[in-house]
Amino acid sequence: MLSEPTLTSRAEDGWHVPLLVWRADVPLRAASSAPLGGGIGVRRWVLNATVPMSYDREDPAAHLASLAAELALDGPGIGLLTGVDVAEVVARSDAGVRAWATVGLGTPVPAAAPTPAALGPRVGTVNIVAYVPARLADSALVNAVSTATEAKTQAIAELGLPGTGTPTDAVTVLCPVDGSEAAYGGPRSTWGAPLARAVHAAVLAGGSRPVVPWSDQLRGAKSNRSAVVGAFNDR
Repeated sequence: MLSEPTLTSRAEDGWHVPLLVWRADVPLRAASSAPLGGGIGVRRWVLNATVPMSYDREDPAAHLASLAAELALDGPGIGLLTGVDVAEVVARSDAGVRAWATVGLGTPVPAAAPTPAALGPRVGTVNIVAYVPARLADSALVNAVSTATEAKTQAIAELGLPGTGTPTDAVTVLCPVDGSEAAYGGPRSTWGAPLARAVHAAVLAGGSRPVVPWSDQLRGAKSNRSAVVGAFNDR
């Protein structure tokens, strides 16, 4: 079973930067497109880390591994990055499937659109973590990632945004290692259908409310702090 995530933080440049951590009671099978722990395999934890919109490190997997070590996360796991404050995670459930989404849609793009000369400064990220309470075959896990992506895209369309996702979206689907194996994960399968509904609901809810990138909130906090200090000094 995958526990509800724990919100914590790391100290960086004098600020407390939020982190969201899921810990599994027992090892789980997973399929993921994450920079750390992506692919198919057995995983023990998931980490979703907020970073500033200026983030440009070329070693995100190593960075995430170091964050996991600081949190004493043992064994193989999955690491995700986002400019969204992960405290704004949205969770939805359907028929035993649980889905969590951090939704940043600053720059939705159609997947097959021509590549722009340069990405704008408002690139967002939609990170999806989902738990299916039944063992899925490898093919079903891959199909479940596709199903979650289709459900995300449906939600984005219903939000009226001109894109299928953002350039940095990631999906993680986890399931037990034991039990009877489900062969299918498509949107009309036994487990793919509730997965699609849960992901769709989470992304739709997350995208329906204003989301300010964490680093923008930080700048606002700095401005407010400067204003308070200035007002005090003017006394």
